[in-house]
Amino acid sequence: MPVIYSILYMNTSANPPSAETPERSLLAHFQDIVDPRVERTRDHELGDILVIAICTLLCGGEGFNDMEDFGHAKEEWFRTFLRLPGGIPTHDTFNRVFSAMDPKSFLDCFQRWTQSLRRAVSEEIVAVDGKALRRALRGGTIPYVVSAWATTNGLVLGQLRVNEKSNEITAVPELLRALDLAGCIVTLDAMGCQKKIAREIVEADADYVLALKGNQETVHEEIQTFLDDAIRTDPKTLAYTATVEKDHGRFEQRRYWQSDRLDWFADRAKWEGLKTVGVVESQRTVKGQVQTERRYFLSSLSVNAERFARAVRGHWGIENSLHWVLDVQFGEDQSRARSGHAAENLATLRRLALNLLKRETTKKRGIRGKQKNAGWNHVYLMRLLGI
Repeated sequence: MPVIYSILYMNTSANPPSAETPERSLLAHFQDIVDPRVERTRDHELGDILVIAICTLLCGGEGFNDMEDFGHAKEEWFRTFLRLPGGIPTHDTFNRVFSAMDPKSFLDCFQRWTQSLRRAVSEEIVAVDGKALRRALRGGTIPYVVSAWATTNGLVLGQLRVNEKSNEITAVPELLRALDLAGCIVTLDAMGCQKKIAREIVEADADYVLALKGNQETVHEEIQTFLDDAIRTDPKTLAYTATVEKDHGRFEQRRYWQSDRLDWFADRAKWEGLKTVGVVESQRTVKGQVQTERRYFLSSLSVNAERFARAVRGHWGIENSLHWVLDVQFGEDQSRARSGHAAENLATLRRLALNLLKRETTKKRGIRGKQKNAGWNHVYLMRLLGI
């Protein structure tokens, strides 16, 4: 029996769990990954390498050196369910495997597994945004990873790597086509405010909320002029809602306006599915200092200020729920892995580990607390793996 299935079926019940059961199917999904090494050089099984790597991240480790050290620290335990014919792999072995492994195959397995976990949520907010891998600099270029984050499910649905920030525009449509977005509301920042991307989202039977900025200078100016004038002279014609947040001496009020009066907008037909425009005014008071900012949006949503506000807030959440966690809890911003496909494959591995930690709800702790418990408690680590 292949090593990954030997892990999958390890339990104390009389009947082994089905490989089709989503909670126990993670490791089975990786059976499709082709081992990139020549057979005569395979001192360690690919399944062993992947499992040790995943467990390292689940317990708070970061890079290849941590994977080797973690493997040695837990070798006795790993030998209860892994074969380890060559012992614990070295950090160089981890590096070579993740550098050579086909990132598309690895990502496809990740996305299939994630879709099996995802719960059906009406109008799920799917925030799409890019993040730099700053220490993975190669040839003077900082790679970026564009991720799709399902806010209610708390899952990374998928990702694509691009060589630099300007290439996000071409990566987003490819990522959208790889995901099941029917019934969702897809949100993007100004980089993703493109006619082609709006069309891709509508063709996927989803709605969009796209932020406007300088990259659509003329459209931005027209929307800004229309909404600012309407707020000043005739606010009753606009749908409206507001929220207030107070936290540690910071007071923030957000006001949302939305309109479906678009007969004046000459380019309306060029934006597939466009129904409304909106603006969010953020007013922050910190230590007596007041800061006010307005942001403008194109949307395929019908008029409903509360729904528009939920979509905008959902997109802002990707920074705290995904990007901040990847940097602070997984050390992504400090990772120097850059040879071959190592940076991209490690990025996928981190998002896989984050999904495992997010979906486990019996332990009422944050990500760091769950990682500590996984390192202390083998039973809890097995639960995270779905075993």
